[in-house]
Amino acid sequence: MASSIVFKSFTGLRHSSQEHPKVLHSHTNPISSFSYRRFRITASKSSPKLQNRNLRVAVIGGGPAGGAAAETLAKGGIETYLIERKLDNCKPCGGAIPLCMVGEFDLPLDIIDRRVTKMKMISPSNVAVDIGRTLKPHEYIGMVRREVLDAYLRERASTNGAKVINGLFLKMDIPKKGSENINSPYVLHYTEYDGKKGGTGERKTLEVDVVIGADGANSRVAKSIDAGDYDYAIAFQERIKIPSDKMVYYENLAEMYVGDDVSPDFYGWVFPKCDHVAVGTGTVTHKGDIKKFQLATRNRARDKILGGKIIRVEAHPIPEHPRPRRLLGRVALVGDAAGYVTKCSGEGIYFAAKSGRMCAEAIVEGSGNGKRMVDESDLRKYLEKWDKTYWPTYKVLDVLQKVFYRSNPAREAFVEMCADEYVQKMTFDSYLYKRVVPGNPLEDLKLAVNTIGSLVRANALRREMDKLSA
Repeated sequence: MASSIVFKSFTGLRHSSQEHPKVLHSHTNPISSFSYRRFRITASKSSPKLQNRNLRVAVIGGGPAGGAAAETLAKGGIETYLIERKLDNCKPCGGAIPLCMVGEFDLPLDIIDRRVTKMKMISPSNVAVDIGRTLKPHEYIGMVRREVLDAYLRERASTNGAKVINGLFLKMDIPKKGSENINSPYVLHYTEYDGKKGGTGERKTLEVDVVIGADGANSRVAKSIDAGDYDYAIAFQERIKIPSDKMVYYENLAEMYVGDDVSPDFYGWVFPKCDHVAVGTGTVTHKGDIKKFQLATRNRARDKILGGKIIRVEAHPIPEHPRPRRLLGRVALVGDAAGYVTKCSGEGIYFAAKSGRMCAEAIVEGSGNGKRMVDESDLRKYLEKWDKTYWPTYKVLDVLQKVFYRSNPAREAFVEMCADEYVQKMTFDSYLYKRVVPGNPLEDLKLAVNTIGSLVRANALRREMDKLSA
C-alpha cells in the first residue's frame, strides 16, 4: 500500500542520467528508490556460511521476470548468471504495462512507445464504449515492444554485475537426496552461442546453488522439477504498419474487441506501438481456430487499418493459472513459467517482473547478501508473499472472465457496464497501481443492479435476434 500512496503524485517526468546502460537512452525516475530496496538481513545463523565465494544463482530466461531477478540478485551481492537463447526475441505480446511499473522498475520513458489514455471497448454488435474518462492528467497505460523492454532489463542486470549468457538451457542435474548432499550444487547443461549466424554452439555446464526458472510457458526448468501442467491460451498477433494518417487515430488509443467471432473466451485487441499497431487475439478452448479468430479481429478493425502491411506474425502460449508446483528445493519458478498471467485481461508483464524481483529479494535476504547458503524455506517466503499480495487480484479477474466472457449477451452486458464511470475508476485504479481497490458500498449496490439489468437486456436482445433468424 505504501507504493500506491507515492504513485498518486507520480507525474511521469524524468531527468537525464548516465547511470543506466548506454545501449538505450534512459532517464532517472523520481521514485528510483523503488528500483532496489536495502534489505534487512534475515539469514539464519544455522545456515552454513560460504567460504571464499558468494552464493551462485542462475536465472534461466531473459524476459521481464529474468531481467528483474538478475538485476536484484547482482545488486544484492549474488554471483548471478542469466541464460537466454534469443537475445533479440520479439515475444507476441500486447505490450501493455501499468503506470506503477514505470516508477517501480525505474523504466525510462523512451522505451515506452505510446502512452494510452483512451480505450474503446467494442461489443459483439459493434457498440463502442469510450474508456478513460476517469484518468488523471499524469495517468496512462504504457505500450512497449517486448524486444526493447526485455533488452533494457537484461542490459541493466549486466551493468549491475550479472553475467548474461547467450545460450540454450538443456537440462540440469539435481542433487541427490540425503543430508550429505543437502548443499550440493545444481549442474546446468546448456549450449552457448557466440552470436555468429549458423553457429552450432558449444556445450557447457555450470554449477550453481540456486536456479530461478524464468523461461516462459514451455519452461524446461519447470519440467526439471516436475512442476505439472496448466491450461494455456494461444495468443496470435500480427504487427501491421498502417498509413501515417490512420496511425494518428491510434496515437494514444487502444481498442479491445469482444465477441464469439474474435474469441470464444478472450478478446481481440489493437494496441499502438512506435510506428505500427499490434492486432491480435487469443483462446484457450478453441486453439485450432486461432487464425479464424485473428481474421475476424482484423475484419472488425478493417476500416481503421485499411492499407496496412503485415510486418511480423507471432504466436505464443499464455498460461491460464499457476502451476501445481512452483518451488522444489533450491529451484523456484517465476513469471509465465510459474503461471502468473491474469484471467480476463491476460496481463503478464508486470507480474513477471514483480515475481522475478520478489524471488530474488527472498534469496538476497535469506543468504545475507550472498554470504550464506539458502534452502527451500528461504525461497518459500517469496511464494507466501506473492500469494498473499496477489491472490485477490487473480481471483477477482477469474470471476469476471467466467461471468462476462461466457456468451455474446454477457459480453454485451460487460461493454455496457464499462460505460459507467465508477466501473472505469475502479478498473483503472486496480490496473494502474496493482491493487484491488475497496469500493463504495452504495455505488457497489448500484453497480450490481445495473449489471443484472444489462444481462437481462442483452439476453432479451438475443431472443429477438433468434426470432428474426428463425
